[in-house]
Amino acid sequence: MITLVLIFAFIVGLYFYLVKNYDYWKKRGVKFIKPLPFLGSFRDPLFLKQSYTQMMGQWYKKYPNEKVVGYYLGTTPALLIRDPELVKRVLITDFVNFHHRGLHPDPHGIEPLLSNLFFVEGDLWRSLRQRMTPAFTSGKLKAMFPLIVERAEKLQARTLNAARGEKVIDARDLMARYTTDFIGACGFGLDADSLNDEDSAFRKLGRETFKFELREAFITYFKGNFPRPFRFLRLLGRLENQVFSLVSHIQEQRNFKPSGRNDFIDLLLECQNKGPIEIESLEKIKPDGTPDRATIELTDRLLAAQVFVFFAAGFETSSSSTSYTLHQLAHNPEVLKKVQKEIDTVLSKHENKLSYDAVKEMTYLEWTFKEGMRMFPSLGYLSRKCTRVYTFPELNLSIDEGTMIAIPVQSLQKDPQYFDNPEEFRPERFDSQNNKGANKFVYLPFGDGPRACIGERLGLMQSLAGLAALLSKFDVEPAPGSKRDLLVKPQFDIVQTVEGGIPLLK
Repeated sequence: MITLVLIFAFIVGLYFYLVKNYDYWKKRGVKFIKPLPFLGSFRDPLFLKQSYTQMMGQWYKKYPNEKVVGYYLGTTPALLIRDPELVKRVLITDFVNFHHRGLHPDPHGIEPLLSNLFFVEGDLWRSLRQRMTPAFTSGKLKAMFPLIVERAEKLQARTLNAARGEKVIDARDLMARYTTDFIGACGFGLDADSLNDEDSAFRKLGRETFKFELREAFITYFKGNFPRPFRFLRLLGRLENQVFSLVSHIQEQRNFKPSGRNDFIDLLLECQNKGPIEIESLEKIKPDGTPDRATIELTDRLLAAQVFVFFAAGFETSSSSTSYTLHQLAHNPEVLKKVQKEIDTVLSKHENKLSYDAVKEMTYLEWTFKEGMRMFPSLGYLSRKCTRVYTFPELNLSIDEGTMIAIPVQSLQKDPQYFDNPEEFRPERFDSQNNKGANKFVYLPFGDGPRACIGERLGLMQSLAGLAALLSKFDVEPAPGSKRDLLVKPQFDIVQTVEGGIPLLK
């Protein structure tokens, strides 16, 4: 009898613990998505019935007249931002209040591979960002470009072989192989040869990195809501030894010094050899109210984590964006002809060879790629976390430290309020003569502000080079039975993935 009473008391206590915050938005007069005990507002993503981006899209449309919409991540209050001016506040104007992404709720128990620029917070993030930013200058990018050209030429050869056999080509798989080879060369200094080797180790690493099934969904949920008791759960534990061993081996081969390849490991070794990083702290304040100083050392494990995120971020985002752009070109032949005409014209001025300067001249190709990213951004939303009590002056709305913020990138980019006829594929939207800054804070495929994607220009250049290499030699058209509207995998994850590939004829 006593046991039953204790069990009942535990269940009742757990219930009230789980629902204790569920009046948070009601108290503040904010319209919100009704939560369920334990699950919060997003049951479908947890059980892989719908992606988080898709669910945000529903919420975005449900409240068209609201600037913000409340919801709950498990037990944690969260806020969906629908207004561009509020987006600007979160990402730029009041960045000091929202400098955390909040993707890893337990900074003291963060997994080794997640100790990278994308996931880490506070002083460690600022230190890494400060030291790594010079690695992505125009000069560094230009020096790395010959490595991109080599992979783009292999992409042409692979596609030519397939075209001779009149095979249907999965654009998603093709561009994933190209991107994997690019990252192998530019990130690790290795010839991965994923374009020709069906069982390439790097290709397998890419698949493993973005493997997200029910197990990963529940790990994400439990670590998000109960970080301390579930600290032992690992999302990427299966990859740690593989990545750390690989990076350590490359460092030893180079005698822990830059090799002259101008790849990402060389750039990180340069950063490491400069010694500890000293910054103005985001987190520590002196008694007089001024920021303290913080010192961070770029250890071998931190270096390996940065190489890993270079692989992970570049692999999935670039391959999905380029393949989606090819999909749209296959269904919009008039745009395809304009792109090919520009590529031919530019290459004729550069001895018919791809180069950094040639790709920089392909303006219409860049508009086309940006239009693809508008319709299908790899990151369907941006995540931020409030670091101190904050009031949105436009709303007279105060939120507490720890409140999560979501910016629904895909919803903003397909809102007819900002992009007329948003389902139409029209690259001319990105002609500066047409938009005159109209896309500010509603077009965010790379984010914005201090935590915008550090590799934006590199990702853009390697994507454009790959597209130019293909479209200078081949047409694209839909394969028999290919779908006009692509399905998205219902993953509770940051990066969007197409279900079933993108079959095209070339």
